Amino acid sequence: MNHLTQIASKLPEYGLDAMLITSEAGERYALGFHGEGLLLVTREGAHYTTDGRYIEAAQEQITGAQVSLVTTGSGHLAQARAYLEEHGLHNVGFESGVMTVDQHRRYTQALPCILTPAQPLLDDLRASKDEEELAAMRRAQQITDEAFKAILSFIRPGMTEREIAARLVYELLRRGGEKVSFDPIVAAGPNGSRPHAVPGDQVVDTGMFITMDFGCKVDGYCSDMTRTVALGQPTEEMELVYATVLAAQKAGINAARAGVTGREVDGAARQVMAEAGYGEYFCHSFGHSLGLDIHESPNASPSEDRPLPAGAVISAEPGIYLPGQFGVRIEDVLILREGGCEDITRSPKDLIVL
Repeated sequence: MNHLTQIASKLPEYGLDAMLITSEAGERYALGFHGEGLLLVTREGAHYTTDGRYIEAAQEQITGAQVSLVTTGSGHLAQARAYLEEHGLHNVGFESGVMTVDQHRRYTQALPCILTPAQPLLDDLRASKDEEELAAMRRAQQITDEAFKAILSFIRPGMTEREIAARLVYELLRRGGEKVSFDPIVAAGPNGSRPHAVPGDQVVDTGMFITMDFGCKVDGYCSDMTRTVALGQPTEEMELVYATVLAAQKAGINAARAGVTGREVDGAARQVMAEAGYGEYFCHSFGHSLGLDIHESPNASPSEDRPLPAGAVISAEPGIYLPGQFGVRIEDVLILREGGCEDITRSPKDLIVL
C-alpha cells in the first residue's frame, strides 16, 4: 500500500521539484513501510534511505522507489544531497507540521535546495482514504469491537482501572492488532468527568459508570472507540445523561456526509446537548479525523469551516462530563460519503448494565 504516485502528481500544483518525508506517518503513507529513514519523492521517481536494521525488509516490501543503505561514511543527508544534485532538484517541500526547528536547521545546512513548507500536500491527500486504507481501518475496528465484547465479561467489582486497561491491550493485540492506537483510557465513577483520564488505582464498584476509550492499528491504520457501561443499576440522572449523549451522537451522525463543514456536524450534536440543559458539560469537539495518526484533519469541530471530503474517516464522540460525579462518552468511527456516512463500529450503543 503506497501513495508515491499520488504525492508525485501533486508536486506541480505546489511548485515543488520534490517532497522530503521524514515522519513515521508520512513515510508509512508514501511507502507502506516505516524504517526510520529519509524519503525524497520527485516528479519522476523516489529515493529512500534506511539503515541496516531495516534494509532487508525495505528491499523486500518497497516498490516504486530506489532503496539505499546508509553507512557511517554515507548517511541519510549525504545521500539526499547527492540525489538532489544529480537530478537538479531545487525547490523541495517538507513536512512543516512535524519537523522540529532543530531538524529544519540541520536539513537546511546540509541540503543544496530551498526547503518549502508543504504540510498541506500530504494532509490533503491523507484526508480522503482509498479502499486499501479503509480495509485496514475496518479490520482494526473489527478487532476493537471484539475486544469490547471480551472486556464486558472480564469486568468485576473490585478491579482497578489499570487492570481493565491492561486487559484491553491484551484483547486488542491477541486478536491481531499490531499495537494500540493510543494508551487506553479507563475512567470509573468520578474519574469519568475527565475526558482524558489516565487509568489508575481507582476501584470500580457497583453504581459506577465506566468509560473505556481504546483502539488498535492494522497496517499502520488506527481504530478508535469509546463505550460507557454501568456496573450495577444506574441512577435516573445517569440514565438521562447517557440518553442525551446517545441522542447527540445520532444527530451528529445523521448530519455527517461529504460536503458539509465540520462545524455543521458538531453543531447538530451540540444543539441536542444544549436543549437538554447539558451544553456546558460538553467540553470538546464532536470528532476528529483518524488514519495513520489517531488525530488527523479535518475535524468535526466548531472551528472547522472546510467542507469535509468524501472518503474522510472521522470519530463521532460527544460526551457529557459532570465534575466530581461521572462522565459519559460514546464514540464510533464514520466513513463520509456524498449522501451520508457509513458507521463501521458495530458494538451496541444502548446502555449496557453489567
